[in-house]
Amino acid sequence: MARTAAVKRETKETSISLRLDVDGAGRYEIVTGLRIFDHLLSQLARHGLFDLNLSATGDDPHHLVEDVAICSAKHFAKPWR
Repeated sequence: MARTAAVKRETKETSISLRLDVDGAGRYEIVTGLRIFDHLLSQLARHGLFDLNLSATGDDPHHLVEDVAICSAKHFAKPWR
């Protein structure tokens, strides 16, 4: 069973598209507009050996990080639960 899924979230504050392959190789493509957040997420993907594609925009850093966390939690729980 493939452990992949995609989550999209559109709110008044953010627009997020996230794709994850838990059995990946640590590849990532991350664009949030927050360089430190992009770096931290890339390290999770690289060292966690999962593939992560993330495109996210938001009205402020708080909402952006919060909604990426919501999408990530849904994403990890989605297909193999």
